[in-house]
Amino acid sequence: MDLDLSDEQEMLREMVRGVCRECAPLDVVRALEDDPVGYPRELWKKLGELGLSGMLLPEEFGGSGQSILDAAIAYEEFGRALAPSPHFASAVLAAGALLRAGSPEQQREWLPRIARGEAILAPAWLEPDGGFGPRGVQVQARRDGDGWRLSGAKRHVPFASSADRLLVLARSGEGEAEIDLHLVDPRATGVELRQDLTLASDTQYRVGLRDARVGLASRIGGPASGWGTWDACMLDGAILLAAQAMGGAERALELTVEYAKERKQFDKPLGAFQAISHYLADAVTAVDGGKTLVYQAAWARSAGKPVDRLAPMAKLFACQTFRDVTAMCQQVWGGVGFTVEYDIQLYFRRAKQLQISWWDARALEQRVARSLLD
Repeated sequence: MDLDLSDEQEMLREMVRGVCRECAPLDVVRALEDDPVGYPRELWKKLGELGLSGMLLPEEFGGSGQSILDAAIAYEEFGRALAPSPHFASAVLAAGALLRAGSPEQQREWLPRIARGEAILAPAWLEPDGGFGPRGVQVQARRDGDGWRLSGAKRHVPFASSADRLLVLARSGEGEAEIDLHLVDPRATGVELRQDLTLASDTQYRVGLRDARVGLASRIGGPASGWGTWDACMLDGAILLAAQAMGGAERALELTVEYAKERKQFDKPLGAFQAISHYLADAVTAVDGGKTLVYQAAWARSAGKPVDRLAPMAKLFACQTFRDVTAMCQQVWGGVGFTVEYDIQLYFRRAKQLQISWWDARALEQRVARSLLD
């Protein structure tokens, strides 16, 4: 594994950092908390214009065909900026599912639009009282003439009100993995959206499906193939979420180190006190270690090597580090660290939300354990 980034990758980092600084500074992040749209349209437009929306898509669909390692560099910068955007939901997970299993017609219809940032697809996966495994998918897809009717409820659906289509995981049989993927119009009859409030104040929705009808062309892939497609997409996603976590942890630590140098108690900077300096030393060690693990996972995926263990390990360690580092940072900041006027609480709340989102710690530990014991 080569940990040295190429000149092109360094340019990518600077470009993404500049876009986030210009279009999604922290005052914009604050303004969009609990917003029903939840992302700055200027940022989303810019990501499309610069080819970042299609960075993981092949050139034939208007993308730039970059690697997961390249995307991890971009996601570190998204994490540093806490940039709110539907990139992960649409350009990573939904686009990944279409690339893996979509029909030629589906790919031609949606992938070029995703690459240009003209369309948003939002995955609808998790359900009330359901887990992260295939048994957690209980939305029913019943055959109805030349299509299906979907019934049930989804939670934690990102940016659902802005989506052109929802990528719904629905059960088509009694077998554990008999699950299909369907493209569902969120404005169709039988689809109800209700915004949920979250710890991170990001934009998530509860989606109710009451005999929502979809046509034959809505299904992505063959019968009962949806879970395998989704699981493969989530392995890629776990690596990028880990990179996002490490970017956030690194930036939170930078803000706290600056504060520890400037804030004085008893005529000495906070950082001069041994207890504080040891906390900061432990944090920078964990952040550097986490970044190495994330880059290893991203490099392995880009090199075509298996990441069944590395991807969940990366998210597990990175999200735990993000949460622990930001909790320590709040303590160094003292009482003001918990107030909404200061930025460090933005990082802490998003760290915990990211830790429990998509795959949580328990689900990740189970995946790592299975890779060891099976």
